[in-house]
Amino acid sequence: MAVEFFDTNVLLYVVSADAVKASRAEALLRSGGTISVQVLNELANVARRKMGFEWPEVRSLIGTLRALLEVTPLDVATHDLGLHLCERYRFSIYDGMIVAAAIGAGCNILWSEDMQNGLRVEDRLTIRDPFTD
Repeated sequence: MAVEFFDTNVLLYVVSADAVKASRAEALLRSGGTISVQVLNELANVARRKMGFEWPEVRSLIGTLRALLEVTPLDVATHDLGLHLCERYRFSIYDGMIVAAAIGAGCNILWSEDMQNGLRVEDRLTIRDPFTD
């Protein structure tokens, strides 16, 4: 059974003007999944700074996602694994921490539009772009 983790970029499509990608993101979310506190932080930042959301809208969006998805905390072990993954797979720091959180949460699929589609990480996690066939 797939245990899925969502990168911030996928969740942002839920509130975007791109109807096709919004529909796909919503369909994936219906099955549930996991995010990290980092995803919530990134989402709040983009919603405020780039999308112009007011604070009540940011809180509402985050509250909805927290109700739908499991939220995994960040800790030193996640950080250490993230650094290892950055070095080994050449991820950016932020992507490495997302991948580490997904692995730490026991996920086997990471939905992300920004990372290499099909990449298998540590023989435990596959990165998949939800918007490609």
